[in-house]
Amino acid sequence: MSGPAAPAADPGFDPGFDAGVDPSFDPRTGEQHGGVPHTAPEQVAEILGRAQGAAPRVAGTSPATRETWLAAIADALRVHEDELVQLAGEETGLGADRLRGELAKCAASTVFYGAVAAEGSYLGASTEGIGGDSTLSRWNIPVGPVAVFGASNFPFGFGVIGHDVASALGAGCPVIVKAHPAHPRLSVRLAELVADSLDRAGAPVGSYALVVGFDAGLQLVDAAEITAVAFTGSQGGGMALVARAAARGVPVFAEMGTVNPVFVTTDAAADSAGIAAGFVGSFTLGAGQFCTKPGLLFAPAGAGIFDAVRAQLRQVPRAPLLTAGIARGYRAGLAGLARAAEDAGAEATDTSLDPADGYAVDPQAFLVRVEQLHPGSHPGSRLLEECFGPVALVCEYEDAAAALDALARLQPSLVASVFTGGPGDPESAEVVARLLGQVGRVALNAWPTGVATSWSMQHGGPWPATSRSDATSVGAGALDRFVRPVAVQNADPAHLPAALHPDNPWRIPRRIDGRLTLPTA
Repeated sequence: MSGPAAPAADPGFDPGFDAGVDPSFDPRTGEQHGGVPHTAPEQVAEILGRAQGAAPRVAGTSPATRETWLAAIADALRVHEDELVQLAGEETGLGADRLRGELAKCAASTVFYGAVAAEGSYLGASTEGIGGDSTLSRWNIPVGPVAVFGASNFPFGFGVIGHDVASALGAGCPVIVKAHPAHPRLSVRLAELVADSLDRAGAPVGSYALVVGFDAGLQLVDAAEITAVAFTGSQGGGMALVARAAARGVPVFAEMGTVNPVFVTTDAAADSAGIAAGFVGSFTLGAGQFCTKPGLLFAPAGAGIFDAVRAQLRQVPRAPLLTAGIARGYRAGLAGLARAAEDAGAEATDTSLDPADGYAVDPQAFLVRVEQLHPGSHPGSRLLEECFGPVALVCEYEDAAAALDALARLQPSLVASVFTGGPGDPESAEVVARLLGQVGRVALNAWPTGVATSWSMQHGGPWPATSRSDATSVGAGALDRFVRPVAVQNADPAHLPAALHPDNPWRIPRRIDGRLTLPTA
């Protein structure tokens, strides 16, 4: 997620400042260092035309060929690591170690999506006889040009290149990326490297492009050439895109995030110091600007976990948030949480920004009671809403059953963590069962901020965490967003794609007459 809720008409950012430029700010000082001009409407139209022209050629390439394209992009990221990390640091305030790690993961995930494409099961290729001389063949085809809205909080992982872009290219779709205004100079440089890598690897002209500016992003969503939209950011921005694209029936895969819960069982609370240290480390990671940040921890009363959390927080330094708007939203969110929790921490409610500190903020934690957690219009409902940044709640419970009932009052979310006392913990099974109805992933004895790029990863959840609970934006299933099934009855070989040709030239798994058939060695 990229920040606090945006206005309904704003898909993910404030278009203020110079109407024709995305300015570049250093979050550590608040100073502006240049900017990037917006893409003119006629330029966007040309980019859309090239993407539409490239779509059939990109779709017609073998998955193994697209794997080489993505490998070339990953190589370029690694070669230019120092330059990219410096640029990202100047525009995000995130430390060099964090950025190097994210860039390395981005390169690795880009290669992974190429391997998923080459393996071929995402194509769902199947053919069978259906009686008499009739046959039926079914497979997935790329949907066409995809618009991707980059995120502020992961400049490499969910930006100009990253999970959305790499999985769409792997699935056989041209991609047009909308740069996030939190890091415009980095976006331009990354786009240059990606476009050059694709060109050198032989990808068709129009396979990839970047646009800059609020209006350019809206032009993409409205364009007939765009067949799907991927977005990572605020709930306000994501739902504005969903509503706008709905006029054309275009799917928007918006990953927005909410309050991710953590449940500590009675047995697990014996390690109160370890739980507190892990919780603070997780919700302050990246200054709390992760969509997987744990926001609400349920702990048995008397375990001392809240006191241990407050002690740990005294060791966590101030850190800059990504933008001035996010910093102001964080301070306003703290004020709302303090009022809702009836906490006395008045000093955390200041909404002003000190220019000397840029967008730096202090981490905070609040203690609440189970009976304060109310959904809807109740005054306590603020406790169930996300505050983007390094803040979290600890809810102490006297009765585990009441705490489980409170879980059902939470908004659905991307991920939840459950800490248990071991395999024989009597509470854990019911907690996991309750949570599976509300989240996309449950992490047992692990903090939710770790997301693996793998075959089994699910990074999505019921609304309002995402706009599509059937999708994932990380892992092998991410390609499924950018294909759709088709079928041909009584097809001659000439009517079938390479995926279902008798010789299996793409060497992918297929289902023939109902039986899964793997390519021979």
